[in-house]
Amino acid sequence: MYKEGYGVEKDEKKDIHHLEEAAIGGHPKARYNLGCHEYRCNGNTERAVKHLIIAASQGDNDSIKVLMGPLFSWVVKKEELAAALRAHHAAVDATKSPQREAAEAFDRIQDTIDVEDSN
Repeated sequence: MYKEGYGVEKDEKKDIHHLEEAAIGGHPKARYNLGCHEYRCNGNTERAVKHLIIAASQGDNDSIKVLMGPLFSWVVKKEELAAALRAHHAAVDATKSPQREAAEAFDRIQDTIDVEDSN
């Protein structure tokens, strides 16, 4: 909201503050966004990697992709990446349930129907 100025005045400090609050509260995408901000805006690669590892450990897929990609491969130690992958897998497994799988299957069917209707 503050980053883009949707309904409020753009304010990077408030944007970062709210991302930090969400990250402290356990929101993986907020951690991912903080990691991206640290790398892009502050040039702090080590801090970015720390945020990304935490987000990946909380089950964030984008963080795993970034950590395994060429951008950070020279910074992330193999042991850190292996631990993050194990934690990511455990976090994803912990969110699995029959109800969630049924909802995801329903969403896939709806997406297929929407695509067919648009043609």
